[in-house]
Amino acid sequence: MEGEPTSALIRAQLRRLRLNAELSQEEFGKLVHYSGSQVSAVELGQRPLDRLFLARADEVLGTGGLLMSLLKLAERDGQPSWLRPWLDAERDARQLRCYHPTLIPGLLQTEHYARAVIRADDMLGDDEVEKRLAVRMDRQSVLARPDPPKFVAVVEEAVLRRADEGFRGILTQQIAHLIEWSERPHVSVHVIPVDSSGHVGLAGPFTLARGGDGGWVGHLESQLSGTTIDRDEEVAILLARWESVRSEALPQGQSARLMKEVVSSWS
Repeated sequence: MEGEPTSALIRAQLRRLRLNAELSQEEFGKLVHYSGSQVSAVELGQRPLDRLFLARADEVLGTGGLLMSLLKLAERDGQPSWLRPWLDAERDARQLRCYHPTLIPGLLQTEHYARAVIRADDMLGDDEVEKRLAVRMDRQSVLARPDPPKFVAVVEEAVLRRADEGFRGILTQQIAHLIEWSERPHVSVHVIPVDSSGHVGLAGPFTLARGGDGGWVGHLESQLSGTTIDRDEEVAILLARWESVRSEALPQGQSARLMKEVVSSWS
């Protein structure tokens, strides 16, 4: 969902920049591969803001990425209020630790895997799926910035193997992506083997973020929402549970070999 005030600002900026470039809607439309009527609909708010359209508009108008930057702000404004504190913590983190018992952590999901996960909610229309996907992909930029946080992810082997024949192509690509990222100095991926006994992490996913001040906050997900945890005693519990979960996982080298074995078993 777009944040309405920011969305209106984007449309106004688009129109202003187009007029400053002395382009009619028809002329501008040809440059961005839209019809003049489609350009008009975007500017008037009768058509949703499209990422590809705005990226082309930035290029044609020489904005330095202004419109896409504003769109990212609009998407953040459109996030539910319960998620925004965590987005701030995630963006400012110096360390991130994530465990998920049933999925690949969002910051390491490929576009195809993420789309499949989001689309599993059959209450979402195609447009909403793509909006949520765009936000998830944008959040991953925290790991690609010049000063990225140290990110440690723990995943279950069962998650890597949960693939019927139709999903194996997506999961093969996803596992290759995990291996590639785990070779970067600031990212570690550890796998809990299927023969591990039950552990406290199976109660549910959680993520921890350590800010520049050295303090930790946590995030818990549920079917309907999520909660940012900042009370010292609750954060201490999550840190202790992290140590328990991490101790169940294989070292990074063994984890990478296991991931490769999973893919080769399908060949």
